[in-house]
Amino acid sequence: MEQHFFPPGPERSRLHKLPVMAAVAVVCLVIGVIIASQLDLTSSTSADVPLNVFETGIMPVVERGGEFESPFVAVVERVQDAVVNVAAASRERDLPWWYRGPTYSTSSGSGFFFREDGFILTNNHVVQNAERLTVSTSSGYTYDAKVVGADPQTDLAVLKVDPEEKVAIIPFGNSDDIKVGDWAIAIGNPFPQQGLDRTVTVGVISAVGRSNLQFGRETPDYQSYIQTDASINPGNSGGPLLNLRGECVGVNSAISSPTGGSVGIGFAIPVNLARAIVPDLIANGKASRGWLGVWFHAVTQREAKRQGMDAVHGITIDSVFAGSPADQAGLKRGDVIVGYHDQAVDNAGRFSVLVSTTRGGDPVPIEIMRDGEELTLHTVIADRDQFLASAPADGEDQDAVPTLDWMGMEIWNFTPQIARAAGLHHTDGVYVNRVYPGTPADYAAITRGAIIVQIGDESVKSVEDVERIADKLGKKPGRVALIVREPDGTLARKVIRT
Repeated sequence: MEQHFFPPGPERSRLHKLPVMAAVAVVCLVIGVIIASQLDLTSSTSADVPLNVFETGIMPVVERGGEFESPFVAVVERVQDAVVNVAAASRERDLPWWYRGPTYSTSSGSGFFFREDGFILTNNHVVQNAERLTVSTSSGYTYDAKVVGADPQTDLAVLKVDPEEKVAIIPFGNSDDIKVGDWAIAIGNPFPQQGLDRTVTVGVISAVGRSNLQFGRETPDYQSYIQTDASINPGNSGGPLLNLRGECVGVNSAISSPTGGSVGIGFAIPVNLARAIVPDLIANGKASRGWLGVWFHAVTQREAKRQGMDAVHGITIDSVFAGSPADQAGLKRGDVIVGYHDQAVDNAGRFSVLVSTTRGGDPVPIEIMRDGEELTLHTVIADRDQFLASAPADGEDQDAVPTLDWMGMEIWNFTPQIARAAGLHHTDGVYVNRVYPGTPADYAAITRGAIIVQIGDESVKSVEDVERIADKLGKKPGRVALIVREPDGTLARKVIRT
């Protein structure tokens, strides 16, 4: 099934009359009345029902005024005014060549106040490329908003408005405490212009730590999604996923669906991930990243058996950057990391999130399996940008800053510095630092760490060579062959559809 970010495009409302379903509902109502008439539902039968959902945490129903009430009512009443609509106006692209004037389209998403001074949390994909943002609140106020910080790698963004009213806020909970089967409440504010200024859906947490989801070019690098069967519909992206205490445990982001409609598989970004980067977004406009300095892959069944592990979990180290925190800790190729900072490492996505959200300078213990033996190593995590910027460059004016995006690849000049840090033999070519899912490079099975040595019949020694060849190829559809050196040293031929 395909995964979808919301909102997918301009505002839409599809309201259909369903006469057949209405008839079925009437029949069910009649049957319910008949059944209810045979039951004794006096107040004495509910004397032991708890009265406050915020004290008990779990409650099927509450009694108020002699009537039974859903436990979700108190939660919604407490937080719904904090949920806002975010309207993003962006310039239309790919217009006919003869059209000269600007044309704008407006898409609609959700967000919520988390500070009383007007800071709003939402998804990056809701506001990306927007030239104007407006926020509408439950009281009818509309404000111009600005992006104070955004992070495509986690799909989070923080907006700021200057409220002329007292705004309600939603506190952050602890997403590490949620369990599969816990209640989940999703609230959105999708299309107030059409009278759809509130949506509330209810379900349960159906999984945690979901990763390797694909959303095309906008796929976040850091994924550890909460999965829920509470419906997340178009326009709900950026709204909160709540627990029964009215705390945000996730930021609703996407669904998995063959049709683009909700089928009970929705995804939310854990709020602890947001908690880790929001201060950076507010202070610096971007997120800082913790950095360990390893390349890795998910543990295979064979590796788990070789290490004597009772389950297939953790990550296996492929290589260690020279001088990195991993190198200083004594980590080696082939080690299996099963714990990081006193938290279990279930998969590669979870590990990436744990490392990236660690503050530079923080000491961390790392639990590993090495040759069937359990070991605990210790290191101090580095700030990724600071480490790479300060790494020695052998007297050359070079650094590890990416210099080109082409065909869905982030390409660097392959310097001796990078080769040494990656544990690779230096050769002519360019280094593939990242491959975006769903792109031509991804479909061609090019992997991170590969060295491109030839494009078509031309050798490649720098990103300038790639730019020159790309200009020559232009935007005409076709196929081009690449010769790449894989991370294991072997040469392979890859074909990219341009």
